[in-house]
Amino acid sequence: MLAFAAPASAAATTAAATTTATTITPLVVNARWGGHCTYDRVVIDLQGYVPEVTVTRVPSLIYDGSGKPVPLPGRYFLEIRLHPAAGHDDAGRNVYRGPKLLKIYLPKLKGIALTGDYEGYVTFGAAFDTKPAYTSFKLHAPERFVLDIAHPNVC
Repeated sequence: MLAFAAPASAAATTAAATTTATTITPLVVNARWGGHCTYDRVVIDLQGYVPEVTVTRVPSLIYDGSGKPVPLPGRYFLEIRLHPAAGHDDAGRNVYRGPKLLKIYLPKLKGIALTGDYEGYVTFGAAFDTKPAYTSFKLHAPERFVLDIAHPNVC
């Protein structure tokens, strides 16, 4: 009988590679939107995995780092913050290919902006004319974060 065994160090290397693959900072590569009969949708596409995401109502949108106001129309705003995440690779090259600042003319969603990519946080702002009621969830294969903003049926 012939048997092969991997040295203990090989098993440790495999375990370390698996751990490293799941702890690499996910990359934010795109943001997109769409209008539907009863909701507007924002989708943030990622490479790697979907990190922790917080969605917070804020009185205004500002750019991370500079503190300058984001020039989007609206009276109500949501801040979408992903952590850990990056819009650039380890060499500092941008991997984010979506909009940086865009007015949108959907029933609820009036604009979206990339407001920060700094120290492991990627932040977006979304603008609305009326107070948004929203739900959010993660989808996989491909990895993405989804924010749905409800509105009356327009179809």
